[in-house]
Amino acid sequence: MAQVKIYGLRKNLSAIRPGLSDAIHESLMLAFALPREKRFQRFIALDAEDFVFPSDRSDSYTIVEISVFEGRSAEAKQRLITTLFARVAERCNLSAQDLEITIFETPRANWGIRGKPGDELSLDYKVNV
Repeated sequence: MAQVKIYGLRKNLSAIRPGLSDAIHESLMLAFALPREKRFQRFIALDAEDFVFPSDRSDSYTIVEISVFEGRSAEAKQRLITTLFARVAERCNLSAQDLEITIFETPRANWGIRGKPGDELSLDYKVNV
């Protein structure tokens, strides 16, 4: 399970949304072995006055926040970040300077999914990769 939030300027985010969505999900499938059908993403398009960032970033600056069950290895997280930077650059022409990625891990017990606490769910994929 991965819930992904993507933040960016409204005027730029809509143009790269399809490629960015694919790059993120492909990276999660590769690095975390998530199933193809487990795509959960929210694009949060902001107006310029609602998105403050440093002057060394361009108007293409994009933040990707990924919330997952805890249990992935440091190597899997490194693979996700590296793959994401490469695929986003390739698909969206977004520079590494303009992409920020954060992985938030929480215990499965902290999730509520399909009427159950996350630690009571049967999963069809591994979390410990």
